[in-house]
Amino acid sequence: MPNEFNQQIIEEFRANGGRVGGPFEGARLLLLTTVGARSGARHTTPLGYLPDGGARVLVIASAGGAPNHPAWFHNLVADPLVTVEDGIFTYQARAVVLEGAERDRVFARAAEADPGWAEYQAKTARVIPVVALQQVGGGPPKGSSAGATLRMVHEAFRRELALIRKEVTESGPGLGAQLRVNCLTLCQGLHNHHTGEDIALFPFLAGSHPELAPTLERLSREHEKIAALVEELRDVISAEGADPLPVLPEVERLTDELERHLAYEEEQLLPILGA
Repeated sequence: MPNEFNQQIIEEFRANGGRVGGPFEGARLLLLTTVGARSGARHTTPLGYLPDGGARVLVIASAGGAPNHPAWFHNLVADPLVTVEDGIFTYQARAVVLEGAERDRVFARAAEADPGWAEYQAKTARVIPVVALQQVGGGPPKGSSAGATLRMVHEAFRRELALIRKEVTESGPGLGAQLRVNCLTLCQGLHNHHTGEDIALFPFLAGSHPELAPTLERLSREHEKIAALVEELRDVISAEGADPLPVLPEVERLTDELERHLAYEEEQLLPILGA
């Protein structure tokens, strides 16, 4: 039987493009669907995740520090091909249980960012597993139209930037390893999104809507400006002994410029793409 609390989160997540309220409001959340090791039935579980750069995210089988691994972990060990929903896209992923030094390094990174993970480990004799979910296949976006999908992608970037700004603000004297990864993953995501628009969406719109030429030229110029801000943020984050103090202004500059860009793009393109 599905957990009633989890089922409410799942329904809210799917209905709101990955956004939920309550205790998980603003958290990085995904839906993981595994195949039951005994039943063969599909089971979906909402889980917090850690960015890990590229097409890989991390989940931790803490079960709140319980003495046994959670059911979803046993399922993916038996069948590592899983389904991940991030609120916008649903994709196939291969689950890899991290071992040895890699597991310890990633878990330490997570615990530095959120001491709750260390508290869970202290409560149990088992070694809490860390699992990497590596995307192996894509799926259609959740949006009912190209415009709806674009808006959902924009909202995801807004939420992630707001979360990173909060994390930087609340950071200690040093920039934690996980926070660095969060920032670099965001930078890569922005690069990928804008590159996709430049090579696919904008040429398509230019061909079907010649009147959009000035708009598309402006959006492309703004992509270049945002790319420069992304590089500046990367440089500050990558500096030896990076401190949150110089990082926060870079995050705020990127946030302000990106918000202006997203608002203009939505104003000009959503009526055409269908909101």
